[in-house]
Amino acid sequence: MGLKWIDSLDIAIELDETHPEIDPRKVNYVELRDWVVALGNFDDEPTHSGEKILEAIQAAWIEERE
Repeated sequence: MGLKWIDSLDIAIELDETHPEIDPRKVNYVELRDWVVALGNFDDEPTHSGEKILEAIQAAWIEERE
């Protein structure tokens, strides 16, 4: 079973492992969305993301990094 948009913490962990050189506070939502969709185990409709979902993923990524 792959990652869905609602799996913000799991997505954040994957992004942190995939992009360790990136400061998650400086990622814009278009870039973030593209990176999530590009994750190997992402299995959801790419167009079903919105600002609140991306904000939750970014917040989880920032928290994971700290």
